[in-house]
Amino acid sequence: LFQGLMMLELAPFSAEALAFLFLIAIVAGFLDTLAGGGGLLTLPALILAGAPPLAALGTNKFQSTIGTATAALMMVKKGKVALVRIRPLMLTAFVGSALGSVAVQFIDSGALSVMIPVVLAGIALYFLISPAPAQDRRAPGLSAGPYKNALTPAIGFYDGMFGPGTGSLYALAGVLGRGQTLIEATAAAKPLNFATNLASLLVFLAAGQVIWQAGLGMLLGQLIGAWLGAHCLFRINPAWLRVIIVLVCGGMLLRYCLAP
Repeated sequence: LFQGLMMLELAPFSAEALAFLFLIAIVAGFLDTLAGGGGLLTLPALILAGAPPLAALGTNKFQSTIGTATAALMMVKKGKVALVRIRPLMLTAFVGSALGSVAVQFIDSGALSVMIPVVLAGIALYFLISPAPAQDRRAPGLSAGPYKNALTPAIGFYDGMFGPGTGSLYALAGVLGRGQTLIEATAAAKPLNFATNLASLLVFLAAGQVIWQAGLGMLLGQLIGAWLGAHCLFRINPAWLRVIIVLVCGGMLLRYCLAP
């Protein structure tokens, strides 16, 4: 890990690129607070700004980990999540994410340049058209063992490799897999998402795949956006925000695909 920290990349971003990433992070933090899906903006923004694929994934983890840590801490402190119950799931999520982050290091950068936009487009489409899970408690679709040892680390593996939409996937898994209410599943998704982000970040740090000046600027932007979003709760329809997120994500992906 220490060797990886010494290798941390300092990409020669222009002031305009850094300003662009900072502004996108503000928008992402704002929208993420109200509707989720901020990773659908920050990851394509990093790629569009010229970050290599692995460095884009690692830097995206760096700037998003603080946000998920804060959300997870709030859920625990408010009693929405019992830490003693969620800890075993956090462990399997952590392991799955670490494995995913290690695996992605061995994928050719040229292949990643194609894979990441395809995955982002698929997640954006899911994010747009997926119906809201039922609010009421239902019968569990999976027993505790397969949910903990298979589904939870599988979503973690996806987060370790790519990331955007993981919180929504964990919430959906809680509703369909364990019969939780939407509120319960959303609260539980926060510490799980923090565990996956932390595991992935440690791997990317060890591999030297984090761009400091971009990550720190985006982290500040995320905090500003989250603060603004917290002051706009219940004033904006989340359904419209989902459309905005997908449109902005699609626009950046299209610009990236059309770039010479």
